[in-house]
Amino acid sequence: HGVVIEILTNPNVFSDAPYWSLGWMKYPVTVLWIVGVTNAVNLIDGLDGLASGVSTISAMTMLVIAILVSEQQVAIVMAALAGACLGFMPYNKNPAKMFMGDTGSTFLGYILATYSIQGLFKYYAIVSFAVPFLVLGLPIFDTAFAIVRRVARGQSPMTPDRGHIHHRMMDMGLNQKQTVAALYVVSSLLGLSAVVLTTSGELKAMLLLLTLAAVAYVASRVIFPREIAETAHEKELEQEEMQAKPAAPAPEEKEEKHEEN
Repeated sequence: HGVVIEILTNPNVFSDAPYWSLGWMKYPVTVLWIVGVTNAVNLIDGLDGLASGVSTISAMTMLVIAILVSEQQVAIVMAALAGACLGFMPYNKNPAKMFMGDTGSTFLGYILATYSIQGLFKYYAIVSFAVPFLVLGLPIFDTAFAIVRRVARGQSPMTPDRGHIHHRMMDMGLNQKQTVAALYVVSSLLGLSAVVLTTSGELKAMLLLLTLAAVAYVASRVIFPREIAETAHEKELEQEEMQAKPAAPAPEEKEEKHEEN
């Protein structure tokens, strides 16, 4: 028993084969997906009610899709998960009285990651390729951008910072409640897009994906600065400061002065 990604549906870009068999790659791909989504939900738990709300929206989206594709087991688990999150949210909203902590957020991420690959997406090939990323789009995008940002700065991907999307929105002038509400809307739109993709033909699916890509590009230019350019400028300033510092006295000179004393 267990979950493994053995095949990927082909979006008919490189060949006419209906599926791509992963072979021995199925295990590392499965581990990467589960660990990645689990940590993505954990990393987005930076504001009161954010992780629980986004997880609720993702679970409800997967519930609807599971009903559409007749996956009863997935539907039951997602209904239970959404209900648990909804019951917790009144205590977790700002100002929070209770916190889920790392244990709670990683549990939510793990359940969403494993059940998102349990055969929910069996319709059109392009739909199967994109729907899991839309359902969990907000935490995936935030985590992916955090990794790219930190690596570009020469830091470890695990280095904490205030570059997450919710931090940036608050730096733009939104308060905590407004930021969480805005991200709820974004997550809901992504979830709605996933449902539409599941029930649409390939042409409509492609048009919707292109529209979402354009919107995401515009939003990223508004919310996020040019990280790599800023990083390069910061490194140049650091090098100039290092060159401007006076050189430390040689060790031999220090020893001679010590002997004279």
